[in-house]
Formats: sequence, structure tokens, C-alpha cells
Amino acid sequence: MDYISLAKENFMSTYSTQDLCVDHAKGVRIFDTDGNCYLDMVAGIAVNALGYDNEKIKERVKEVMDDGFFHVSNLYYNKWAPQAAMRLNKLSGGKEVFFANSGAEANEAALKAARKYGSRTGRSKVISFSHSFHGRTYGAISLTGQEKYHKGFFPMVPSIVYAEYNNLESVRALMDENVCAIILEPVQGEGGIIPSNPDFIKGIRKICDDNDLLLIFDCVQCGLGRTGRNFAFEHYGIKPDIMTLAKAIGCGLPLSATVAFERARGIFTPGDHASTFGGNALSTALSLVLFDELEAGLTDEVAKKGRYFKEGLEKIMAAHPDKCSDVRGLGLMLGLDLKVRPSDVIARCREKGLLVCSAGYTVLRFVPPLVIDFGDIDEALSIIDCVLSEI
Repeated sequence: MDYISLAKENFMSTYSTQDLCVDHAKGVRIFDTDGNCYLDMVAGIAVNALGYDNEKIKERVKEVMDDGFFHVSNLYYNKWAPQAAMRLNKLSGGKEVFFANSGAEANEAALKAARKYGSRTGRSKVISFSHSFHGRTYGAISLTGQEKYHKGFFPMVPSIVYAEYNNLESVRALMDENVCAIILEPVQGEGGIIPSNPDFIKGIRKICDDNDLLLIFDCVQCGLGRTGRNFAFEHYGIKPDIMTLAKAIGCGLPLSATVAFERARGIFTPGDHASTFGGNALSTALSLVLFDELEAGLTDEVAKKGRYFKEGLEKIMAAHPDKCSDVRGLGLMLGLDLKVRPSDVIARCREKGLLVCSAGYTVLRFVPPLVIDFGDIDEALSIIDCVLSEI
């Protein structure tokens, strides 16, 4: 069957999907329906942290299947979601968890929590940042500081303004008595793999403390071991009031979390927010597999591999100064800023058996499975070097 043609005939036109249909996968390799094998540096866009055909994940799926249900709704408890919430609070220092299905949904919950928190004192304004990305639903896209995502969908949700990322003075310039929260990605993902400067992110924390604001960290892409720490904010020695997570948390199944820390504890009451599928048994059961790996030291390995990968990219940049301008990121969330079109590099890498993706307008993004080994990194670097030599 021609699955690609079938998709093009029946899907809404919302994605610029490559003509590659996945047949099966194992480890850090994807195999398409034409029999081609690819080294995967995309990982479902930072989702498949533990790689493919993982035995622990398969065993847990079988365990839940044997219970005979995946879903009972939030009218009742299931035995997996409370364990997942407890483990997540333990890992992060959070106090309360709301489970949903996607990063956008997690950020919608965070936005509603911020507005309710501010409503006690008549405040509703939220400060976000240029080049940010928080999702595609209306609240999430309104929080996203990139005009290209807003075109055709105005008006946006009101009282959301955008400061300049890594510029504390631009935040102070937007401060007034109506601000209730500030939201940011500790490492911007879709905006181009841009880490926060330590002074900037600590300064934001102080502004929030001094003005009784909620600090929201969107760790959807940069959380759960991706940067070499359990959560990206740990690089800076501070904590948020709310954190949003998704991507890796469900080991490939839809799951997201909005985590409330002490200042945001108790904002929601029954009826304020909900998600029919949020916290379903299967997704939350799989999250426990990831939490086990994080607690067993996965992040230490990610930090080592990330440094090795980044050093390799820096050597490539030095060898191709006419085609590369910067290397940045943390852990295994890395970006190579290009002077040539990323789409050209992506296409040629794919021809050579390497899957990569882009971020922003000029950045080649690397978010491989966290279980990747050094040999795989060497292979990826070799292909990238070869492709840049050919362009």
C-alpha cells in the first residue's frame, strides 16, 4: 500500500511532511517502508528519549494491557497516575500535578492558573518572550512570541506581551500593576536552541519574587533529562512556580504535566480545569519507566554525551566557517547555526541515512534519543561534515 499517497489524500494540510513512512524502529534507528535505515537525531522531536523497541517500555505496556483498561476518566482514580504524580513531584520539588496530553495543553493550564492567581488582585497581564514557542492552541499560540504563528488567526488572547529574551531591561520596561506572571523556556527550542543567560533567568526570578508574580517555566522540550539535568532550570539554581512538561514524559504516548510549586499550590479547585484523557493509565504507567531511568543516572550520561557531541559540532564549525556561525545548547539539545539553508542540509543528511530537523530559521537541531552512544554521535558528525563539504 502507498501510505504516503493515502495520507496526502486524507489528511488536513497542516504539516510539511517528508516523503518517508516509518515501518519499524529499534534502538536509535528508524526503518522506512522502502527498507532504508536511518540514524535518528530527531527522536519524534525530543519525545522518544529511551529510543525504540525498549524492553522496559514493552513490559510496562503488557502489564497495563493485562489490567484490561487504559482509561476510566477522572471521575475515578487509576493506580498509575497517582504514582506518576508522586514521582514527578519528588524529582522536581513540585507540590501538585495536573496531567493532560500535550505541551500546548500543559501551557493552557499554566495560563489559566496564572490568570486565576492574578484575579485575586485584579491582574491578568502575562509577559512572554520573542522567539518563544508554547504550542498551537489559542492560549499557547498567543503566548508564543513569533509572528509567523499568529498570521491569519488574529485576534490573539489579550493581555499577553513579549519581552526580548535574555534582556532583563526589556522585561522591566513591560512591568506594571497588571502583570500576574512571566513565562519562558529555560532553553528556547523552536526559536533556535537558545539557552537563558544565568543572570537573566535569576533576574526574572527576583522580579517575580519582588512583585508577587508567578514564574512559569516551559520545560516541554528542555525537561526530563534532555539538557543533562532532570529539568533545565536546575542549571541555574532556581525553581519556577509552575513548570510545564510533555515530549519525553509519556515514552512516546500522549502525556503532559503542569506542575505547581509552593506559590502556585492550591490555585485550581474542582471545575476550574480538566482533561478527559489526562492522566490515563497507560501513559502515566510509561512515565514511571522514564522516571526510573532518570533516577538511575541517565542524566549524567546525557551530560557526557552532550559535551562530546557539542565539541564535535564545534570542530565542524571550525572546518566550515563559511557555512556555520554558532553551536549552542545544553546536553543533548543542541543547535548548529548555519549560513546555508537548513532544508538543504536536512535533505542531504537523509540521503546519507541521518535524520535531523531544524529550529528557528537557520538552525540545525539535534535532539536524539538520550540512550544514543558515542559511536552513533561519531557517525552523525561524520555525515554532517560530509554534507557541508558537498554543499
